[in-house]
Amino acid sequence: MKEELTGLVIGISIGVVIGLVLAITALLCLRYHGQRSQIGNSSSQRETAIPIHTNGADSCTILSDSTLDPESPVKSGRNSTSFSIWNNRIFIQATYNFTTLIGQGAFGPVYKAQMSTGETFAVKVLATNSKEGEKEFHTEVMLLGRLHHRNLVNLVGYSAEKGQHMRVYVYMSKGNLASHLYSEENRALGWDLRLRIALDVARGLEYLHDGAVPPVIHRDIKSSNILLDESMRVRVADFGLSREEMVDKHASIRGTFGYLDPKYISSGTFTKKSDVYSYGVFLFELIAGRNPQQGLMEYIELAAMDTEGKVGWEEIIDSRLDAKCDFKELNEVAALAHKCINRAPRKRPSMRDIVQVLTRILKSKRCKNNRYHNKSLSSIAEEVSIDVDQPENKNYVTDHRRDESIDSAADSYDL
Repeated sequence: MKEELTGLVIGISIGVVIGLVLAITALLCLRYHGQRSQIGNSSSQRETAIPIHTNGADSCTILSDSTLDPESPVKSGRNSTSFSIWNNRIFIQATYNFTTLIGQGAFGPVYKAQMSTGETFAVKVLATNSKEGEKEFHTEVMLLGRLHHRNLVNLVGYSAEKGQHMRVYVYMSKGNLASHLYSEENRALGWDLRLRIALDVARGLEYLHDGAVPPVIHRDIKSSNILLDESMRVRVADFGLSREEMVDKHASIRGTFGYLDPKYISSGTFTKKSDVYSYGVFLFELIAGRNPQQGLMEYIELAAMDTEGKVGWEEIIDSRLDAKCDFKELNEVAALAHKCINRAPRKRPSMRDIVQVLTRILKSKRCKNNRYHNKSLSSIAEEVSIDVDQPENKNYVTDHRRDESIDSAADSYDL
């Protein structure tokens, strides 16, 4: 009897101890979660703009020619989940209470922000009465969170609190391409520079179509969405209308008149070839210096009637170029653009094909300039060897000719 009583006491004691341990553990867990929720609430109440994060290296396929953005986490190997917290008031002060206006987008103004650290950003503020723009705001943030390429605009951060939506980008000091094509205040773009811009834009679109996973269709390629930095290098901007290829192919018709694919308008279905059509219009815009919304395509159709789009494009060249371009290159680029705007999407080239053609044209140009450079150097060597036995008073003439030849060779080599 005593043994049974002892066993009962021991069992009860063990049960009490276990109960106390469980109760203390539960109390500690409740206190811990209470503290976490307080921290979360206090964080959400602060006026902050949290920069986006990326999905890491698995979010894209790296293309050739070092096309990734040098600052992208994919290339640099930085932690893709790290965040920093910004205060909205900093940007209000940096834009002098939103008075440093540098542009006007479809859904709101763009301001220049000069930070106290010396950094400069472009801050795009969504208009408060734009409900459609709010959807596109989130679309762009979502897409640019995983897209990183040296020819795509670089989204630094964003804020979406208290009805105020802001996106913060790397500042592009030369503005958009349209201002250089149509403004008399800016110097006319040379032919070689236009070729390089065309290739940069094509590389950005090639990355969207063939490098991003899943592929992305931009849907609004136009000169005003092509931004230029201090070195006149290109970044494609404005992804508010963009869509992943596998999602919502039958969305409402959106885009810019003059650049829209007729097949997209008639069927309501957009594909990669819709971007190719818009790019073809953009190429003709670069060549002709004429706005697609002011009769560019009618102008192109008339020029192509007798030549089937292969040659004879000299008549459409931008008058600001003063015919200072290689007409063979002009016809090659125009013929490529004419293929891009083919009424049948299946007959249009891919963006990868376009990149290859433009790369070949630019490489051919460099080889030609190198041959000219080498020929100039060989002629200099001949002059020097002939002049070795001549009187000293001719040395000045030879030196002058040599300097002149080297300068001209350098100018022709520089793109």
